[in-house]
Amino acid sequence: MSSNIAAVLHKTNDLRIEEVPIPTPKPNQVQIKVHTVGICGSDVHYWTHGEIGPFVVKKPMIVGHETSGTVSQVGSEVTHLKVGDRVALEPGLPCKDCDICKNGRYNLCTKMRFFATPPIDGTLARYIVHDADFCFKLPENVSFEEGALIEPLSVAIHASKRGDVKMGDRILICGAGPIGILNVLAAQAAGAISIAITDIDDSRLALAKKVGAGTTINVRNKTSLEIKSEVVKGLGGEPNVSIECTGVQTSIATAIETTKSGGTVVLIGLGESVIQFPIVEAATREVDIRGIFRYVNTYPKALELSTL
Repeated sequence: MSSNIAAVLHKTNDLRIEEVPIPTPKPNQVQIKVHTVGICGSDVHYWTHGEIGPFVVKKPMIVGHETSGTVSQVGSEVTHLKVGDRVALEPGLPCKDCDICKNGRYNLCTKMRFFATPPIDGTLARYIVHDADFCFKLPENVSFEEGALIEPLSVAIHASKRGDVKMGDRILICGAGPIGILNVLAAQAAGAISIAITDIDDSRLALAKKVGAGTTINVRNKTSLEIKSEVVKGLGGEPNVSIECTGVQTSIATAIETTKSGGTVVLIGLGESVIQFPIVEAATREVDIRGIFRYVNTYPKALELSTL
């Protein structure tokens, strides 16, 4: 076995390639020879800012959490995986014992240990270990690179579930970055009949169009009323569900104001910790506002979708 090299973040703008110990799996774990790690916005934010909200880099931390690889060792209690299996790794480990976990919402577990969230090391290394329960076999037609992207796809699947996206729905997606694009795909898979997406970058909107968004709107220098008019015209009606991926105050307001009465706004994007938004508009039209935090029970569904 070769040495274990990892990308270790020491502090803001101080990322080093270092040799670290090769980990040995516990009875319920497997050792993974890492193949692909995606670079998430959170990795970049820790590198450039050293913190995200309450999570602060106080000691050296290996970055990365969007991961695929090959099982290289198997713990004594693991029965569903073997050496050589190609797997995608769900990066969070809940306690599995609290009421939240037992009720199936383990993503909200207060004792969650999530890769590359201080002080937990991430996966940008040659070898790591992980609980076998959170390692999922990759279908033969799914590449390692696609396997790593199961993690951000899970965010989009969870958003569609939280918004109760169903067959025949009209959907507005605010923000055409990677998560916005994946939400186009997830909403289509959930049965959305038409999708509009907004951004300020025409190249991103062009990609959204390519993957299935019927209406693309560049919102630069446009008012909320103008945006709503274009969304309604493009969708053939007000959206049942709006999925907000930017975290920008004005975009959140537009989502609330544009969504159909009785509809739902799902908040994915995180910006300022405190913002202003049209609460009376939401309350008097019964527009539900729902947050999401990562994902829960999505990896099997994401892998099923990846085989289509």
